Amino acid sequence: MKTKGLLAATTVVAMSGFAVTGAQAEDLTLCWAAWDPANALVELSKEFEAQSGNTMHFEFVPWPNFADRMLNELNSGGKLCDLLIGDSQWIGGGAENGHYVKLNEFFDAEGISMDDFAPATVYAYSTWPKGTPNYYALPAMGDANGWFYRRDWFENPEIMAAYKEATGQDLREPETQKELLQIAQFFQGREIDGQTRYGAAIFTERGSEGITMGATGALYAWGFKYENTPGSYDMEGAVNSPEAVEALEFYKEFYKTATPPGYTDSYMEQGLDAFKSGQVAMAMNWFAFFPGLYADPDVGGDKIGFFPNPGQNVEASTLGGQGISVVSYSDHKEAALDYVKWFAQPEVQAKWWKLGGYSCRNSVLNDPTFKDSQPFAADFLSAMGNVQDFWQEPAYAELLLAMQKRLHDYVVADQGTAQEALDLLIADWTETFEDEGKL
Repeated sequence: MKTKGLLAATTVVAMSGFAVTGAQAEDLTLCWAAWDPANALVELSKEFEAQSGNTMHFEFVPWPNFADRMLNELNSGGKLCDLLIGDSQWIGGGAENGHYVKLNEFFDAEGISMDDFAPATVYAYSTWPKGTPNYYALPAMGDANGWFYRRDWFENPEIMAAYKEATGQDLREPETQKELLQIAQFFQGREIDGQTRYGAAIFTERGSEGITMGATGALYAWGFKYENTPGSYDMEGAVNSPEAVEALEFYKEFYKTATPPGYTDSYMEQGLDAFKSGQVAMAMNWFAFFPGLYADPDVGGDKIGFFPNPGQNVEASTLGGQGISVVSYSDHKEAALDYVKWFAQPEVQAKWWKLGGYSCRNSVLNDPTFKDSQPFAADFLSAMGNVQDFWQEPAYAELLLAMQKRLHDYVVADQGTAQEALDLLIADWTETFEDEGKL
């Protein structure tokens, strides 16, 4: 790993000028989802505890329950969380409902500049209204939906020859969505090492956000837009455009012809399990899981490869990731702000990447050694250059539930057509925005 130059300063964090502003040590609770990056943050935060004298506690909630648990906590004015690494889609509600502390004055006073962070992450994780210099979070965890594959299968001479004979093309990392499906269909039901394998694990889960996060990987690549003009809520002809219909039909074909049997409700964990157990040749999932996959003794190392979401009409990836916010109901806001100040430092951000988090700070991402620091680092940069996100409206949860239902009904349950699903989705969203007074 070529991380020496990138991380040279991490051993002198204590000399970086960080100093707490609180008068006495306090107990802080940071809330986030339960996954590998959260464990890395616990390790990273030990340095904050040593330097500040504050004690960090952590409330990590499994992803399927994370939104319900945390949004209920915020909406009730609860004091559990002093700091919250909340999903990008929550930023509108966090700002407009007064859940998050506005950070502009704090950033100005501490010399924290949003110009020091990747523009896509500032826009998605920090700002409300979108694109304005009103900040309610510091970019904390860059993420996007990407792909990984069994490199050892792709490079197997017999499999390569069979693919060439079947398609007339070389077996390689796919460059388009249609090539992605072609490869997945080639592996579907194929016997490798005496076992039946399948094409790919994709997201189909209905209960939280899974099928939306998966299908938008195709929708965005076909050119899908939520509105004809940003901020207009004019969805007719955008959400249900011919390109959007074709993309949704493509995602259904992918599900029906190139995924393991029984994967009707699959999201992060199910996809990881399918790949680690050798069921599938490829899988979509968040870049956040890639460090753990690469380290896996059974399918990692030389056996695994990575690529960003392939384009089709345009290059695009579904955004994941989060910003870190100070909860307005906290009794320890000053100490919580100290944590944000500490976390923003370039030396801390470099170590954050080393431990398995995804820094959004330019000093880390633009370091000459970054692309070679992990086998998926260059793909991460590529993906973050064209990410698109779901609605970040205060009514985000209602909007998401509608999309989950319409997509799952069509893709998995075989109800209606893609055109009908998207037309009904516009009707759902129109009703929500009318209730919000925005239409």
